[in-house]
Amino acid sequence: MARLDAPHSGRDKSHVELFGRHAIEAALRNPRRKIFAIWLTENMAHRLAQPLQERGLKPTIVSLRELNKRLGPNTVHQGGLLHAAPLPIPKLCDLSKAALLVALDQVTDPHNVGAVLRSCAVFGAEGLIVTKRNSPLPSGVVAKAASGALEHVPIIPVTNLSRALEALGQAGFFRIGLDGTGPTALENLAREHFSQTFPAHSSPSHGVVIILGAEGKGLRRLTAEHCDALCRISTAGPLHSLNVSNAAAVALHTLSTARTTSSHLQTKTP
Repeated sequence: MARLDAPHSGRDKSHVELFGRHAIEAALRNPRRKIFAIWLTENMAHRLAQPLQERGLKPTIVSLRELNKRLGPNTVHQGGLLHAAPLPIPKLCDLSKAALLVALDQVTDPHNVGAVLRSCAVFGAEGLIVTKRNSPLPSGVVAKAASGALEHVPIIPVTNLSRALEALGQAGFFRIGLDGTGPTALENLAREHFSQTFPAHSSPSHGVVIILGAEGKGLRRLTAEHCDALCRISTAGPLHSLNVSNAAAVALHTLSTARTTSSHLQTKTP
């Protein structure tokens, strides 16, 4: 077995380390992702033979011990490590035509950010907005939790989330803040929005952005003030709060279902 030469640190913003089968495979299948090197166990190299061949890459075969030594014994790397360049970061204005975006207000846990990113990819959100401060970089941990979604949904860091939301509002986005004590149930608002009974300035032809706050703290005051509506997720059990990544998944599913139902009803209307 070859030794795993230490790649650049994950803290180097010019390089990123990706690990885990789904994250590595998605990177291999993404033509926009420039790959510098890849280290795999024999078993993982066999599983990724097709995308490796398509990219014309030959991995360095290493042992699990070498990967554990490089990444730490508690890292769930599944027998693979990829060293690549970060993806291009779009500007907020590049997403002006998006139908659905998600914004996180200082969510610091990379596992939560990765899980939200995965839900974005599943339900068709076209971008994830995060704050430059108090948010994790798109690191290997984020990519692993995102299970390949990092290659499909761009992460857009902004200096000031309130100003970003203001700009999105001016571009026609309807801004929905999730708040456990919000006056409106999200499912009710979603039905109204996609049934075209919403105010004229925020018709369904414009996009929607869902804003979620950090666990415990929730949305900051200025963030909440830049939302067009504060909504709660209806619950029926003894607990009334969700992990931020679970809340994002429920919210995205709620909007997706409302959009699909409205589309079917409009199609059937003579």
